[in-house]
Formats: sequence, structure tokens, C-alpha cells
Amino acid sequence: MMPYLLTRSLNKSATIFLLIVAAVGIFVPLSNLLLPASSPFQVPTYLMALFGKYLCYAILALSIDLIWGYCGILSLGHGAFFALGGYAMGMYLMRQIGSRGVYGNPVLPDFMVFLNYKALPWYWYGFDMFWFAALMVLLVPGLLAFCFGWLAFRSRVTGVYLSIITQAMTYALLLAFFRNDFGFGGNNGLTDFKDILGFNVQAQGTRAVLFILSCIALALAFLICRAVVTSKLGKVLIAIRDAESRTRFLGYRVENYKLFVFTLSACMAGVAGALYVPQVGIINPGEFAPGNSIEAVIWVAVGGRGTLTGAALGAIVVNYAKTVFTSGVLAPYWLFMLGALFILVTLLLPKGIVGTVKDWWAGRREQLAADEASAAAEDGVSKPGLKPGLAE
Repeated sequence: MMPYLLTRSLNKSATIFLLIVAAVGIFVPLSNLLLPASSPFQVPTYLMALFGKYLCYAILALSIDLIWGYCGILSLGHGAFFALGGYAMGMYLMRQIGSRGVYGNPVLPDFMVFLNYKALPWYWYGFDMFWFAALMVLLVPGLLAFCFGWLAFRSRVTGVYLSIITQAMTYALLLAFFRNDFGFGGNNGLTDFKDILGFNVQAQGTRAVLFILSCIALALAFLICRAVVTSKLGKVLIAIRDAESRTRFLGYRVENYKLFVFTLSACMAGVAGALYVPQVGIINPGEFAPGNSIEAVIWVAVGGRGTLTGAALGAIVVNYAKTVFTSGVLAPYWLFMLGALFILVTLLLPKGIVGTVKDWWAGRREQLAADEASAAAEDGVSKPGLKPGLAE
């Protein structure tokens, strides 16, 4: 039943997107593992890790597009859910270091020994088990989103007020995680990871597997989003986006729909953060910075709000541009370029790259159909495709 629900929502563009993700997930790791370093087609390990980071950002962009593009909830704090998922995975990776740390303590991470912790804090219990950490990757962001959404949506907080509150939430978490006595490494965060499920996290094969898992997670996130937006639930979400008051008047419990999709989106962001951490090798409070959440919204706007494929494309394109332009003479001006990009897209391409292309293609097809009908009428044929004398 579940595979049917996921696959029935696929159209031509969605199928092409999934095929591209599958091809990338197969050929990039194979190129890295099988081809010699001298081959021009070999993808270096550092590039594979970089592309893996882009894939995690694409999942985060999908989670934002689900609530913003289809339900009208503009969250400027979704980076908080991403960071919480990353911290949950980082805590597991820290527990796997054991006595191989600088201080050789088999239980306490190095930063706790340095800060004179006498025992492991209670909220670190269980993170020595992968299944528990994987559960927390979903549960912690999901629970925060549920509590926040329950309070906000039942109070009918909407629009710019909701956006400001989400930004305040992530900033509050930023300040909390910066504290050394909070138990998460303070300003330095969590790093110096060794193993994941017994495999060296720095090994070439492990990085290839993490890249493949990122592709699988992106494909599953896309399928889940497509299943939601093409279902009856998705039609209600679009109605809430376009006319919330009218939808409420028709008898729908708007706050319940918003709460469900907001919590689902937070869980997706948490998974993205969990895959991000072992590939990047660090998680620190900087991930909670409000600027990161705003930047993620820009990815969605550039790619195309309400298109899903555009959100993922925007995340990859903008972050690739960021990698290129922040490593040269233009590095000090990157934020100005990003702001200019957002303004230009808003003014010139309000539907983003994918949305604009879709509109152009639809208009092109309508024009071709009209030209064909006009030509058929001039030839004395009432319907295009019929020869003269065979018109009905």
C-alpha cells in the first residue's frame, strides 16, 4: 500500500528528477571507488563529500518548500531542526570515540573532561546506540516542531509574525548551545569523529556509502512530499495557502493540517542534518544562526517555490555558487551577491527557475496548439490532424 501511495503521485518531471538522483547516487561513488586518480572521470573524495553536503541541503530545501510553497507557512527558523538532527547524530559519533580521545576517557567526550564534568549528563544516555540516535534524529526536531506549532497555529499566528517567531526560536537555541555548561561542546561544538557503525568515518568507502544514503534520503523525501501535495491533503494545504479564512469557514481544522505538515517538515530537516554531520565532520552552534535559515528560504525562492524539484535544484545551484565565489577575490562580497540574487529573482523570476520554465513551456505548447488549429482551419479542416475532406 505504501509503495503505491508514493509512486502514484509521480509525473514525468518527478520521474526524471528521481532518475537523475539515482544516476548520481550510482555513478559518483563508482567513479570515486573504481577509477584511478589519474582518470579525468574520477570524482575525488573531497568532491563527493561536497556533493553529499549539497544533497543534504536539497532535503532541507524540500522540507521548507513543503510548508512554504504548498501551505503558505514561511519559516525563518528551519535551520534549528536541521541543527538538532545534526547534534543528535553528532552525539552518537562522539560516544563512539571512547578512549581514543585526547584525554582517553572511555565515557566522557574530550570537551567534558576539559570542562571538569564528573559524569555524563543524563540527556547523553542512549546515544552510544545507533538506533536510539536515529530515533532522536526524528523525535527531537519533530517534538519541538509539534510543541511550537501547537502553540502558534492554535493562537492563529500567521504571516510575518510567525516568521519572526520562528527566527526568534532558532536564535534562542543558538544562544543556548553556545553555553559551555549546556553540555554540547559550547562554541566548538562536536567534532573529531572516528567511527560510524564501526566503520571509519574518514574512509573512502564510508564516504561513498554516506553519499549513497544521502541520495536515497533525497529521493524518499521527494516521494513523501509528492505523495502529500498530490493527495486530498495537499489540496487542503493549497486551499489554506490561498484562502485560509475561507478554508476555515468551510469546516476544516486548519491548525491540525498546519501542525501535521510543519512537524513532518521538521523531521525531514532533522534527517538532512543527521546525514550532513558525518560528511562535514563537525556540528556547532553556528548551524542555528538565523542567517542559515534565511539562506535556505532563498534556495527555495531561486529554484521555484511550490515545485519541489525547483527547491532541490535551487539548493544545489546556490550552494555550488557559494563554494565557487567564496574561495576567490569575491569572497568578501558573497552575502551581497546572495542578497542581489534574491532581489533579482523576486523581481524578474517570481516563480523561480523551474516555475518560470514550466510557465514558458506551457505557454509554448498552447501557442503551438493554437497555431496548429489556425492552420487546420485555413485548410478547411475542423480538427487538427484530419485531412481535407475527412472533417467531421
